[in-house]
Amino acid sequence: MLRFIMSFFGGIFSMITLGVGMTALSIGAIFWVYGQDLPSHESLAQYTPPTISRIYSVEGKIIDEFAQERRLYTPANEIPDMVKQAFISAEDKNFYQHQGYDARGIAAAAVDAVRSRGQDVRGASTITQQVMKNFLLSGDRRAERKVKEIILATRLEETLSKDKILELYLNEIFLGQNSYGVTAAAQTYFNKSLSELEVQEAAFLASLPKAPSDYHPVRNRDRVMARRNYVLREMFENGYITQEAMQEALNADLVTVQNGDIEPFQASLPPRDYFTDEIRRQLSEDFGEGEFFSGGFSVRATLDPEMQVEGANALRRALEDYDRSRGVWRGTGERIPEENLGTEAEWRAALRDVQVARDVDLENPWHPAVVLEVGSSDARIGIEGVEEDEDGHWIPAADVQWARKWNRETERLESRASVAGDLLDVGDVVLVRKMTSDSDGSFIRWTLRQVPVVEGAFMAMDVNTGRVIAMQGGFSYQHSVFNRATQAQRQPGSSFKPFVYASALDSGYSPATIVVDAPIEINTPQGVWRPKNSSNKYYGPTPLRTGIEQSRNLMTIRLAQEIGMSTVARYAERFGVYDDMGLHLANALGSEETTLYKMVAAYAMFANGGERVEPTLVDRIQDRYGNTVYRHDKRDCVNCDDPNLVTGLGPRIVSNRERIMDPVTAYQLTSMMRGVVERGTAAGAVNLGVPTAGKTGTTNDAKDVWFIGFTSNIVAGCYIGYDQPRTLGRGAYGSSMCGPVFQSFMTKAVAKYGGGEFKVPEECQFINIDRFSGSRLGSGASGGNVVSECFRAGEEPIFGIQMDGGWAMGSGFDVIQPDGRAKQVTTSTGRKAVVGPKASFGTMSSGGLY
Repeated sequence: MLRFIMSFFGGIFSMITLGVGMTALSIGAIFWVYGQDLPSHESLAQYTPPTISRIYSVEGKIIDEFAQERRLYTPANEIPDMVKQAFISAEDKNFYQHQGYDARGIAAAAVDAVRSRGQDVRGASTITQQVMKNFLLSGDRRAERKVKEIILATRLEETLSKDKILELYLNEIFLGQNSYGVTAAAQTYFNKSLSELEVQEAAFLASLPKAPSDYHPVRNRDRVMARRNYVLREMFENGYITQEAMQEALNADLVTVQNGDIEPFQASLPPRDYFTDEIRRQLSEDFGEGEFFSGGFSVRATLDPEMQVEGANALRRALEDYDRSRGVWRGTGERIPEENLGTEAEWRAALRDVQVARDVDLENPWHPAVVLEVGSSDARIGIEGVEEDEDGHWIPAADVQWARKWNRETERLESRASVAGDLLDVGDVVLVRKMTSDSDGSFIRWTLRQVPVVEGAFMAMDVNTGRVIAMQGGFSYQHSVFNRATQAQRQPGSSFKPFVYASALDSGYSPATIVVDAPIEINTPQGVWRPKNSSNKYYGPTPLRTGIEQSRNLMTIRLAQEIGMSTVARYAERFGVYDDMGLHLANALGSEETTLYKMVAAYAMFANGGERVEPTLVDRIQDRYGNTVYRHDKRDCVNCDDPNLVTGLGPRIVSNRERIMDPVTAYQLTSMMRGVVERGTAAGAVNLGVPTAGKTGTTNDAKDVWFIGFTSNIVAGCYIGYDQPRTLGRGAYGSSMCGPVFQSFMTKAVAKYGGGEFKVPEECQFINIDRFSGSRLGSGASGGNVVSECFRAGEEPIFGIQMDGGWAMGSGFDVIQPDGRAKQVTTSTGRKAVVGPKASFGTMSSGGLY
């Protein structure tokens, strides 16, 4: 009997032992099979997640950020313990005890699944397993993936420390609202850093990994509150917080950005504009778009926020003044159906969805508004961001009487408006701003505004470093992201002439050289080209100085012909205006297209004495580890590290820039361009109180108008024109339209950055010259006709020689007014001749770039 009993239990024991062995063997086999060809977990030690690239102003303030995944990577030692404890309590309370997987958790999950007959299948993944799933595996819920997850988690625990694993988890995990990692989520939901979070806020973040889309703080408030409170109780049970702290946190309301309780982080950033978008465009080309958007770069921009505002306002003011002078009302072209205007909540919701410019601040911020009612003379509007009052907000009749409505259906102008209803209909979306008193800023009325059709660009930079301090690529970035400062190819007109004169000065000419200003006829494949001056007059023999001061086209053509267009092109390419300039004579008058960005950079080299500077929007770029990967200023600071540097004495900076122009030539040209500002084509528009040089430009039919000018340290330029080139009309000149933009900006720039005399090269010797005739005058000569010109030391200047570019004219030449009338003159042989006839069919007109 005993033997039978022993045999029976022995058999049972053998079966159990065999079963256990077979089970262990099977499990081992499963783990061996699935353990083959798994991804390498060792790569996580060099994990570099996609992180936000941020752009900072010169003041160190964040002005923009770019990211594919909004993540701010934070090392484990910088993550507060409270945040770590909240996530451990919510996701894996045995994190510091297990070896990658939690057997008890897996068993408990299996029991719950059996009891619920598969209805309650919950995960039992540890934080380590979640790291493996997020980084190396898919997110499906198959047993195969779970086995692989456990294998990799076990291996990872042998490779990395617990803190490193937790660091990977807290930086990688998705927490909703395009926020990856706890640092970005804290900013998204609470606009706080991790160290500023309160315990209930940390618990809220720890509630999100389970299902971020199901725990929205507004749509799923009750559900997220229950989950948050569960995490708080777990933190108490695990000994991380006291009962009093738990109770206080449980009683705390859910206060988030999404509820409207807290201002979002993005509200502290200025609206994205042309400057930061151009940085994005350039760095995406240099580093690759993927690397820029995910590389976590810290970009120190050259932007001066104060001067950027000045530049934007100066350009906008000029564009709006021109637009309103045309007297045409176009509006936004957007409408809201009347059925959506029934209640304030309805029209505000509808208006919020309309895509119109919201980034304009000119005198006062511009607001989108919708026309709610049109009365006999006035129109009532609802304004975005402005509360309604008892009387409502109104556009009075007096505010519309400047305009005629452009009828989009008939494509014709209607009669001049006398009441608001002549321009506005119910449902029209418009832009408005406050009109305020100049004396005390008191409110007068709401006034209609519109984004101009005419566009333009403005840019300013340091002449010595190439640092761009302001750039405005159009009226409104939100209306049009096309950056006209860097991307628009436009004819520079006469603003190109300094390059013709520079090549002449370097070819042996002087500011006193005489060039004949007289009619020219040039045979072209298209017919005879007869260029003319803007004034429709010819002035005979004239010094170079007067030619550039008064922007004489015919002198420029003769000069370009004399020195050769190949020489002019070589200079323009050396200064970076063109990559491969055409050799047509018309290009000497600025008929070949370039960008404002290139022109302003080229003028900077005149201002700094002829040294190459590369324009830049970026001072320095650091990678995610703080290593500098780009620095613009490569000049050497000889004694910056000298602790014995005398107080009040600046360090010595040694320039290693390439010289691309003789310093005497640069000074001669600068002096001549000062004449443009002081008594030439820009005399009535620019007056800064410090030495200023510049050049106006107006293209044929005034399709583009320019002004580029500089002081001893800042260069700035502007162009204005339609995106689809067409005439700006009579009276449109670079001096009258771009001159005020330059004057407005540079007044503030001079107040901030100063300005002084232009540096005189040692090789200069000065001789008094009559600026009208080019004759040499005595050292004591004075008067409005006297100019002290710089000549190269050691070279005896020759006076009295006339250059005609190969189109010889007799000494008895009469000035001709090309008004279409023939005129009789006396030639050098004493005979009579008729010159200056009206152009006939088949010939070309002026070419008139002036």
